[in-house]
Amino acid sequence: MVQNTSNIKEKILSILKSRGPSLPVHIAGGTGLSMLFASAFLSELFSEKKIKISNMKVGNSPIYFLPEQEFMLQNFSQFLKSKEKDAFILLKQKKVLKDWEQEPAIRVALRAIKDFAIPFKKNEEIFWRYFTEEEKEKPKQDIEKEPQIEIQTPSEEPEKLSEKPQPKDLNIFDEKPAPKDKGKEKKKTKRKKTSQKKNEKFFNKVKEHLSQKSIEILDIESFSKNDLVLKIKKDNKEKLLMAYNKKRITELDLIKAYKKASETGLPYVILSLGEPAKKLTNFIKAIRNLEEINKIE
Repeated sequence: MVQNTSNIKEKILSILKSRGPSLPVHIAGGTGLSMLFASAFLSELFSEKKIKISNMKVGNSPIYFLPEQEFMLQNFSQFLKSKEKDAFILLKQKKVLKDWEQEPAIRVALRAIKDFAIPFKKNEEIFWRYFTEEEKEKPKQDIEKEPQIEIQTPSEEPEKLSEKPQPKDLNIFDEKPAPKDKGKEKKKTKRKKTSQKKNEKFFNKVKEHLSQKSIEILDIESFSKNDLVLKIKKDNKEKLLMAYNKKRITELDLIKAYKKASETGLPYVILSLGEPAKKLTNFIKAIRNLEEINKIE
């Protein structure tokens, strides 16, 4: 792995250790990375099991934290929705709640606040434990494996929901249907996530290529869905790398790379997903040894 990426990861872990659970925007600000890169590095750290991700979100972003910082998630409880906040406050006060004794809206909310409400069974009944409470609150002889309960909405009438659930009926609520008027918004979000995954895949591909060539990444100049600009060290010399997220690069791409390199005063290298077109290759050969072009007076 390129040394610089290891340094960035260590810096992110240091930020989380000092400030506690954080959003990608906090990590981006603390490291000087773009939001996209900050999210990409956080995803890698999560895959490596060095950090955790919350179920709750602030806006569209989850909260990232170190394994020993779970208890600090309650500092973000103000971002919970109305009923979820009511369920959070009730559970925090009572420590343990019996599921069937709660009103339907609270039962739904308890299933939504997975970071704070831990489900368990006792005598074939569902209970909820506040996440910072020790498990000794539950008698060991009565505990079964904690059921995986999804965020759901009532599929029954309120009168039925207030009844004591049957032992085998753990999924009291059916899966929440998507509101019809939010269909377009869901599609837009899905497209955005797909696009971001493609961008991260391109970045990881470039990073892996450089790592195999023992080329060190010194800095990230810019990154978009179309191209990636990195400052690298190759053969102990600092250079600018322009990586294009496409198979065929054009003369315009070449000019863009030249202008960018001229701004930094560095020699430049170009990467793409395929071979350059024959026309472009011939153009590069034609100007390689060109000394000057003069106008006849």
